[in-house]
Amino acid sequence: MLNNSIRKELTNIVGKENVSFLAEDTLCYSYDATGEKNMPEAVIFPCDASEVSKVMRLANANGFAVVPRGAGSGFTGGSLPVNGGVVLTTERMGEIEIDPDNMVAFVGSGVVLGELQDEVEKHGLFYPPDPTSLKFSSIGGNICEGSGGPRAIKYGTTRDYVLGLELVLPTGEVLNTGVRTMKGVVGYDLARLMVGSEGTLGVVTKATLKLIPLPEFTRTMYVTYASLEDAAKSVSRIISSKVVPSTLEIIDSYSLRCVEQCTKTSFEGVNAVLLIEVDGIRESTEKEAAVIKEICIDSGAILYKETEDKHEKKDLWQVRRDISPSLFKIRPTKINEDIVVPRSKLTELVRGVGEIGKKFNVPIACFGHAGDGNIHVNVMTDREDKEDFERGKKAVNEVFLLTLKLGGTISGEHGVGTTKAEYLDMELDKNAIDVMKRIKATLD
Repeated sequence: MLNNSIRKELTNIVGKENVSFLAEDTLCYSYDATGEKNMPEAVIFPCDASEVSKVMRLANANGFAVVPRGAGSGFTGGSLPVNGGVVLTTERMGEIEIDPDNMVAFVGSGVVLGELQDEVEKHGLFYPPDPTSLKFSSIGGNICEGSGGPRAIKYGTTRDYVLGLELVLPTGEVLNTGVRTMKGVVGYDLARLMVGSEGTLGVVTKATLKLIPLPEFTRTMYVTYASLEDAAKSVSRIISSKVVPSTLEIIDSYSLRCVEQCTKTSFEGVNAVLLIEVDGIRESTEKEAAVIKEICIDSGAILYKETEDKHEKKDLWQVRRDISPSLFKIRPTKINEDIVVPRSKLTELVRGVGEIGKKFNVPIACFGHAGDGNIHVNVMTDREDKEDFERGKKAVNEVFLLTLKLGGTISGEHGVGTTKAEYLDMELDKNAIDVMKRIKATLD
């Protein structure tokens, strides 16, 4: 429990307008995208590393929990205050400084990703990581989760753009690690250690991010198929053709049926959709689009559409944006997993997931980043129906077993958090887990 003395100290650190102990405020920081709720005793809004450091030192001296939080958009419960205590949100850390000559950005951890991308593009530059939560997720959260997105097939994930970090260790020391240059190998790569650590090793307060030139053109292709196998065959052939799309998304039949039920869109005769983009200079995009078109048609495509127009592109992507809200209209609870398999195993994965859904009598939708083998498996259930929810959890366990059997990993983007913690030893051996525990114990 936070006694009056601790509450007074927290207030002194950040000012009374930047801390709250009221239930109506702390409730807003008790949950994330999982829907799980754990009430904190306070929420605090520090503005920089100095204030975070004072909070962490106070927590160590008095033994209360501190949970770092970005925008709370995570799907694995990483920002849930499971032990009460204080939620430390980084949303006031919103500074952005662009160095166009050296193509780097200096960014506060509370900056919203979409806002950073807009600012960077004003300089003709590009920050590629693009999780679908980009309009509200924060840079600090992206870094701590190692976020990916549709463009990962060509451009990689957040970890590929982090050059350096300012962070506060659990004991309160402020650490500057990494570089602001394109190369740097002095000492251990502590910045990369922090990427994907889910806030367990420290609180990220600032980041130095690598930028690249903004592509001149983007071509978007929308392709429909009568079967998932034909769509998967196209994916395999596109990858083997040595064309590297900037995005290569797949949508399965169940997802399409849900969208069909909940919108006015018709997908009659269509059981799979690919959304593909290529970018670069005009000559290269034209050449790559021509190769992709030939592959798709030869693999049995029913319909092939292509555009460079921004408004038409938005229309073609509408089906992808409609999936999540449509799924919630079918069942109230979505267990959203983000498994990854080798791209050659994609068809086996989706077929196996379909069989698991039938076995446990739960609907499962599959869609996502086919280009890098990262598929979002959404087990649709009802948390209020204990029997149904238990079947859903058993289905998730079998999806993970299938994924590992195919040589994959149980998380490509969402991390472990609280929801996947019980599955950690399915993928990692005891030695690996022990090393991680020793690293955390050292920093604690």
